[in-house]
Amino acid sequence: MESAALLAGDRFTDSPAGTHPALAALARVVNDSVGDATRHALWPLAAELADARPAERAYAPRLVGTVVDEARVLRPASRRLARHGRACRRRGERLAHVRAGGLPGRVADLLWWRGPGRRHLEHALRVLCAAPDADQRLARLLRKAVAEARGERAPEAEERCNQ
Repeated sequence: MESAALLAGDRFTDSPAGTHPALAALARVVNDSVGDATRHALWPLAAELADARPAERAYAPRLVGTVVDEARVLRPASRRLARHGRACRRRGERLAHVRAGGLPGRVADLLWWRGPGRRHLEHALRVLCAAPDADQRLARLLRKAVAEARGERAPEAEERCNQ
C-alpha cells in the first residue's frame, strides 16, 4: 500500500487516498500473509491499487461479502460466516441504488466500515489465512477485488500465466 501511495503521488502511507479503505485493508492483510514469491507476483497491482476507489456506496459491503463467501468455501457449516455474508448482501442490496455523496451517507458508511464491516472482513481473512493454499486464495481474491474496484473484468487463471 505504501508503494501504491507513492505511485499516486501521495505521502508515504498505507492508506492512500486513491484506494478504497476496504480494499486497502484487504491488500495489507494479503501482503502480510503471503510468501515472498506470491508477494513478488502481486507487485504489479500496486499501480492499480493507486487508483482503485469506486464511488458507489455498495462497494465495501460487496467486497466484504466476497471475502466472507470465499471463507465459507473452507468452512461451509460456519453459522457466523453465513450471518456475516447475509448482512453484507443485505447492506449491498440496500445501497446498490442509493446515490453516492452526502454527509449522512458518508458517516453511515464510515461507521459500518469501522464496526461490523471490518470485523466481518477480519474474521473471514483469519479463516482464509489458515487454509493450506492461503497464498493462492488470497492472491486470487486481491486480484479480483482490484479489478472490480477499477470496473474491469478479473483476469482468468490462463490469462495470468506470465505473472
